[in-house]
Amino acid sequence: MQPHEIKPDTKLCTILGYNAQTGYMRRYFNRIMKHNGQNATAIALNITDEHFEFTMRSVGQSKVDKMMIEREFSEQATTYCENLDSCATKEGRVDFIEVREGKVYGFCLKDDAHALFDTPKYLDDQTVFVAKMMILASRWYGTKIDIDDIPLLIGDKDA
Repeated sequence: MQPHEIKPDTKLCTILGYNAQTGYMRRYFNRIMKHNGQNATAIALNITDEHFEFTMRSVGQSKVDKMMIEREFSEQATTYCENLDSCATKEGRVDFIEVREGKVYGFCLKDDAHALFDTPKYLDDQTVFVAKMMILASRWYGTKIDIDDIPLLIGDKDA
């Protein structure tokens, strides 16, 4: 989705990272939205290390309520979460946060993504990553989770 395509009814979330604008999270999340016919997009917030603390300390009081965290900040982000799910606690990192009533909650999707497959030990990182984005899109916007779509989403160069 291009900036001029964002309309008042477009559902938004945020991605935080060094290169969030051009990263895989945004690419695959937006592909999933398009594939499911959803009018939603991920807005990238490119930041550096020196802006991370301020951003995370402020997120609870901002209008942001859904934020994906790129891997470079996934461990540090746990410090700013009021609560972590069991996977985030076990892994020591978060894939995304949600803000509710000014409190930041951190979540990791590794276990949920692996649970989608019969033999997760044979999965490559890209497939697991796209599965995580499917789970997140479903959680936030009600899109379908169909692991058979993963090769299509990976190969979709036009999205």
